[in-house]
Amino acid sequence: MKVGVLQLNAMVGDIDGNCAAIRQGMAEARAMGADLCLTPELAVTGYPPRDLLLYDRFVARARAAVDALARELEDDAPGGPPLLLGGVEPNPCTLGKPVFNAAFWCEGGAIRRTFRKTLLPTYDVFDEARYFEPAPAEHNACGEQANIIKHQGRTIAVTICEDAWNDKDYWETRVYPRDPLEEAAAHGPDLIVNLSASPLFLGKQRLREDMLGAVAHKYRVPLVYANQTGGNDDLIFDGRSCAFGPDGRLTGRAPGFAPAVAVFDLDAPRPGAIADDDFGREAETWRALVMGTRDYVRKSGFSSALIGLSGGIDSAVTAAVAAEALGPENVTGVLMPSPYSSQGSVDDSLALAANLGISTLTLPIAPIMDAFTRALAVPFAGLPEDTTEENIQSRIRGNLLMALSNKRGAMLLTTGNKSELAVGYCTIYGDMSGGFAVISDVDKTGVFALARWHNAHVREAIPEATITKPPSAELRPDQKDQDSLPPYDVLDAILALHIEHHRSARQIVEAGFDPTTVDRVLRLVRSAEFKRRQAAPGIKLTPRSFGTGWRMPLACRREI
Repeated sequence: MKVGVLQLNAMVGDIDGNCAAIRQGMAEARAMGADLCLTPELAVTGYPPRDLLLYDRFVARARAAVDALARELEDDAPGGPPLLLGGVEPNPCTLGKPVFNAAFWCEGGAIRRTFRKTLLPTYDVFDEARYFEPAPAEHNACGEQANIIKHQGRTIAVTICEDAWNDKDYWETRVYPRDPLEEAAAHGPDLIVNLSASPLFLGKQRLREDMLGAVAHKYRVPLVYANQTGGNDDLIFDGRSCAFGPDGRLTGRAPGFAPAVAVFDLDAPRPGAIADDDFGREAETWRALVMGTRDYVRKSGFSSALIGLSGGIDSAVTAAVAAEALGPENVTGVLMPSPYSSQGSVDDSLALAANLGISTLTLPIAPIMDAFTRALAVPFAGLPEDTTEENIQSRIRGNLLMALSNKRGAMLLTTGNKSELAVGYCTIYGDMSGGFAVISDVDKTGVFALARWHNAHVREAIPEATITKPPSAELRPDQKDQDSLPPYDVLDAILALHIEHHRSARQIVEAGFDPTTVDRVLRLVRSAEFKRRQAAPGIKLTPRSFGTGWRMPLACRREI
């Protein structure tokens, strides 16, 4: 049997566009000899549809699209291979949530069977129990086993994303009381398929392949996994759909970070079916940032972007990502030097722009700073200069950039990194202004590593001085980031333990860090919560990012 995987970049809410992409994918899979085809989870609506699912009209349109697509596929190729299609199904029962996360077996112009997702994740970025009713444990209304179907003499177990992630032997524990794969195994399946929309964090594909291979080996059957690709808001879907033999070995993998149609031959895996990939941290980071930026800008209706260029490492990396994602002709770098800006920073910004091929504007802010000084002279009389004046400079720049964004219809990309966002080393309504925060889940040490990797593997575009000089906001004479923060290698290590590994202050100190430094860093994290709540969305790269998965209260006494 040949199983075709339609690795789609679905746009959330674009039912017609997604169905058109599915029809095109089916045509390609048929031409490649597929006997059965799979889409990712919720391919009709795009994943995650979130509160669109609260609207009955949207759910009804999505469900009607499944019937229409089934008919159209039969019209396109009578007697063609069946399609397992991810979509939504209204719950006919008055009890429970009104919608099921479903997979529809489309064959012969109609829906032959419907499968429902059993395990509904409610951790990190997932909130599926808010919308969906889980598949019932009992048999369906026709007396059929809910997640089993026969095709071409094979018994196929159909699972949807999380349904394949609860194997107690692999995890040495069980998160949910049920295991759909264990239930299916009682019926002797010859094949397991999984329709998925599994968002990326760095290193996740290695985990997926290890876990899915272990499941295939445990049940001694082939397994085919279909994943979504593309960026939807803060989530990145890396694709990398794959297949495994009954011995658990990887037999096929689709390309990462791109739409694809892959056909996996279960009986005679072909050489070259495993697409080349680079699982290095910087390589994955770069590909995710480029795809996420491209999709967010374009899916939001924009075609061009603006970036404030400071001569620093963060704006340089952000500009490099934008130029790759949108094309250099669609990116403008804006220089806004102040009396404290060094000539070196201006020169580095211009050199970067020339290397990347992006256009630039230069808007000196000294006259505007003078206007603020005169306007605030009376209320500020007798008070010493402090961060207030520094923040005014940042907010002047933010206003100029937003004015350009409004006038040109270009999305403003913010340039702050995760380290700054964590401790509040950023100015709300200043450098935080913008529509998308490209590197907000990359810590400062990661930004430096990515810059070096980019120069070595993409193009040598980021000036060496930008990489080697001490980081500075240049808001006062001779300012350096380390005047206000611990060294970035220390800061980032503490932040990773606290944010991504949920370690308390005491546990971090026990790991060998200075108690005073730990206390200071964690106090900064707490006090910056209100800034993060108002920050632009960014791209999730780590298991715990400041986005939809971060749900800290604002007004609280956080003693951890």
